[in-house]
Amino acid sequence: MDVAKLDLNLLVVFHQLLLHKRVSAVAAAMGMSQPAVSSALGRLRARLGDDLFLRTQAGMEPTPYALRLAEPVAAALDGLQQALNVRAAFDPLLSTRRFTIALTDVGEMYFLPVLVEALKRAAPAVTLEVLSVTQPLLKDDMAAGRIDLALGLLPQLQAGFFQQALFRQKYICLMRNTHPLAGTGKRTGRLTLAAFSSAEHVRVVAAGTGHGRVDLALAQKKLHRQFRLTVPHYVALGDVLSHSDLIATVPERFADRVLAPFGLVKRDLPIAVDDSAIHQFWHSRLHRDPGHQWLRQWVHTLFGDANMPNHEESTQAVFISPGRRR
Repeated sequence: MDVAKLDLNLLVVFHQLLLHKRVSAVAAAMGMSQPAVSSALGRLRARLGDDLFLRTQAGMEPTPYALRLAEPVAAALDGLQQALNVRAAFDPLLSTRRFTIALTDVGEMYFLPVLVEALKRAAPAVTLEVLSVTQPLLKDDMAAGRIDLALGLLPQLQAGFFQQALFRQKYICLMRNTHPLAGTGKRTGRLTLAAFSSAEHVRVVAAGTGHGRVDLALAQKKLHRQFRLTVPHYVALGDVLSHSDLIATVPERFADRVLAPFGLVKRDLPIAVDDSAIHQFWHSRLHRDPGHQWLRQWVHTLFGDANMPNHEESTQAVFISPGRRR
């Protein structure tokens, strides 16, 4: 017979009758009336073409056919129950789950060192896989559950996904510490608009992110820069700046990661540019998954700014996050 046409609730009644052998006991156990239990048994008898249970002084005795069904039905219901229980049983200290996170290259440099070290303490057997947010199927992979979380300034995920703000950051100018514009040996040198405009710049395209908006913002202010070099990502930027007189406009938290390793300094931009808001994004299919809820709370605890609103939102609803602020 076609299982798709069978009311699976009838199998629960069947299983309870095997256990209790009396309609009254099954009704009490399931919170049903006795007529409702009898009606369910009648429908299952009609569907399967067998009496299933016969009334005796000892109670409802299963037929040979019912006995053959007993073990596979019990196993199926038990498997389903275990699968449902997993949803409420995520323990980071015991879990061996693998989470897949999509990051920009600048996000890899900022988030991963902290994530890996914190994960070792909070969830020693949990593993991470990192993919690029620039892949063309990012939305599809998130909808299919192949990517658990995406972090960054990702305007392509603003609609149709849950999101939670982590922090805001400004854009700053980055250069080597011996650059003529750095104010050699000073940590607080001011960068003038004229000096910024006349300097030679590195432009970071950062496809798949919203960081290119800073170029648009500067252009709208009629500030024209001399681009000596254009690169697709941030990975080599520290090395390039440390060996040249080029300067770059970058997110501040990226700058903080590369200052010491490459001998760089940061300077405030001489012109106002809106800050960028960094979010974590996820698909609705994982919104109520306990393991995923733990992951989001953990990320927010590690990186969430106390000045940012601590809620999760979609284009349709707002949900209160269980995570605490740091």
